Amino acid sequence: MNDPVNHPQHYTAGNIECIDGIESAIEGLPPDEAYCIGTAIKYLWRWKRKGGVEDLRKAQWFINRVIAKEDNHEQRDVD
Repeated sequence: MNDPVNHPQHYTAGNIECIDGIESAIEGLPPDEAYCIGTAIKYLWRWKRKGGVEDLRKAQWFINRVIAKEDNHEQRDVD
């Protein structure tokens, strides 16, 4: 039975729920990275079942944010 609040279908496809995968993936990351990576995973997880290409673009936005921060961090290490 579909439970759109606690277990929406677009987050429960496969063997694990999206939230469980996110929690494992972000373990040990700093809070800002954890948020961006977790959100990107959420959009990638559901893109075919909910938001389509727009969800892919949203995921890309969060991934690009992490990349930009990493690039800035690497640049500071070089200077």
